[in-house]
Amino acid sequence: MIANNFLRQARSSQISNSIRGYISRAHPPKEGKPSFPIADALSSVLTGVEERKVKRQEKWDRNSETRAAKGIKEDGPYRNQDETIELALNLNLDPRKPGQALRGSLPLPNGTGKKVKVVVFTSDDDTDTIEAAKKAGATTCGGISLIQDIAKGDIIVDFDRALATPDMMPNLSKIARILGPRGLMPNAKLDTIQPADQIADAVKAQAAGMVQYRTDKNGIVHTGIGKGSFTPEQLEENIREFMLGIQSVKPESYGKGKKKSGGGKGKSSGAKKDVKYYLKAYLTASQGKGSVNIDLRTLDPTSSYFMGVAPS
Repeated sequence: MIANNFLRQARSSQISNSIRGYISRAHPPKEGKPSFPIADALSSVLTGVEERKVKRQEKWDRNSETRAAKGIKEDGPYRNQDETIELALNLNLDPRKPGQALRGSLPLPNGTGKKVKVVVFTSDDDTDTIEAAKKAGATTCGGISLIQDIAKGDIIVDFDRALATPDMMPNLSKIARILGPRGLMPNAKLDTIQPADQIADAVKAQAAGMVQYRTDKNGIVHTGIGKGSFTPEQLEENIREFMLGIQSVKPESYGKGKKKSGGGKGKSSGAKKDVKYYLKAYLTASQGKGSVNIDLRTLDPTSSYFMGVAPS
C-alpha cells in the first residue's frame, strides 16, 4: 500500500514538474519535455482542478466573517467554478493550402458540460417548426422580425449556437457582421443549416453537447472536451470520440511549410511514410497554469496504443 502511494505521488510529481508554463519569443519552450499517456495527463489535470477548487472554497470560507461584518448577505451556498478541460491538438496542416483548413462539429457522448443557448432562424409563418424548435430546447426562434430586432440591437446576442433553414440564409446577410465575428453564422460544414423538418433534431444535438472545431492559422485545434466535474471515464470517452472524428476528416494531402506530404485516410502512391499528421497535443484546464504534453501514441486512433499506455 505504502509503495503504491509512493509510486503515484512520484508519477504525479514528475508530470507536475513537466507542465509547460509561459511561452513567448523571449521564453521559448524547453526541448525534451517528457510526454505522458492520455490517462496520466488527464489524471494530472484533474488533480490540479480539484486542488484549485478546494483553495477557492477555503478562501470563501475564510472571508465569511468579513462579508458578515460589511453586511453582505450570503446568496446561498458558494458556487465553485467548474473548470473546462481543454485539448490543444497541433496538426501537420497549413490552412492556407486547399483542403487543409478543417472546420466542423462533432457530438460528444457525454456532452461538453456547458448549457448551450440555441437560436433558430426560420420563417415567421412556419409556426410548426418554431414550436418544435422551442420544445427541443431552442432559446429564441423567429424569422425576418427576429433578424430586424438583432440588427437594431433590440435583442442581445448572447446565444452560443445559431441554426437556420436554407430559405433564411439570404436574409441573414443583413446581420452577418454581427453573427460572423462571434462564430455564429450558420454554416453547412457545421451542420447548422438544416431543413425545417430536421431543425428540432439539430437543436437537440447542439444542446446535448455538439462541439465545434476549427484549425487556426497555425494548424492547431483548440476544443473543450468536458468539465472538471466529469469523471475520468467520461472525459476519456469524449476524447476518444473527438480524436476519431478528427481522424475521419484527415485530408488526402497535408503538410506545413514547403515540405511535400501526403497520407489521407488510405495509402497514396506519392505519400511519404514518415510524414506525421499529429505533431503535438496538450491537455489543460481553463484555470490551469500550464499544460501537460500528451504521448501522441496514446492519442492517435491509428496507433495500437490509442487511449492506452505506450512503452517507454
